[in-house]
Amino acid sequence: MIRVGVAGWSYPDWEGIVYPASKAVGFDRLSYLARYFDTLEINTSFYRIPDPARAASWAQRVRDRSGFRFTVKLYQGFTHRRQELRPGDEAAFRAVLDPLREADRLGAVLIQFPYSFHPAPRNREVMEAIFETFRGYPLVVEVRHQAWAKEEFFRFLRSREVAFCNLDQPGVAHSLGPTEAVTSRVGYVRFHGRNARDWFRREAGTSERYDYLYAEEELAPWADRIRRVAEQTADTFIIANNHFRGKAPLAALTLLSMLLDRRVAAPPDLVAAYPEVSPRVVPPTLPSQGRLFRD
Repeated sequence: MIRVGVAGWSYPDWEGIVYPASKAVGFDRLSYLARYFDTLEINTSFYRIPDPARAASWAQRVRDRSGFRFTVKLYQGFTHRRQELRPGDEAAFRAVLDPLREADRLGAVLIQFPYSFHPAPRNREVMEAIFETFRGYPLVVEVRHQAWAKEEFFRFLRSREVAFCNLDQPGVAHSLGPTEAVTSRVGYVRFHGRNARDWFRREAGTSERYDYLYAEEELAPWADRIRRVAEQTADTFIIANNHFRGKAPLAALTLLSMLLDRRVAAPPDLVAAYPEVSPRVVPPTLPSQGRLFRD
């Protein structure tokens, strides 16, 4: 099964573009996005470990979507700021994952390392320690430097049953280019945009780095790669992270349209915000998109 979605859902600049400017009382952004996608990547967990009650709430709010799965980004203390890791953080993060797993809503745990994380022996030890700490969960590792894209590393991941995250990211310096590697029963692809000008610019904010509107011809080769990845996996997750002003939902829905080979429903305000995009996305007429299964 291929699940398509976006990274996060709490972005102020999505108001009036992804979410309606005028909302009914009790409007829930998560439930709203779940009408259009069958996966969402939780990325607030990267910045701080959430309360387990929030995880239970996330699962409850998509209870009417039987095929919906979350992916959860590992807390940065394990991957970026190890000096800040505190005793008890491992158990605290498991306590976030477990309500999702018990509700059958956990698709994968994304372990993202920075570009500066190279395949040195010490870094391999750090990576392997994380794999051991969270063994038993469906793990995915994202590395951004091209030096990792070696068959020896892929064999290592297969031996640990950890998935490799294939990336579309700005082609700057020695950044990892497009791949279609499969190293476990889970397939994973993330789209960060191609804003090379701001990707490593120190003064650029997060919104600037992820400000990129994909053209249809840029996504088309990925539709073919995704199909090939899905042929070798039980579940494949496609996550768009070019979130500035709703460009991630637009990319994700365009890809979904390519994979389904038909037009798909999109939030009405999103269609209106980007009239220059091809007519693959249209205002909704049906309650859900349907699902993508392998033949």
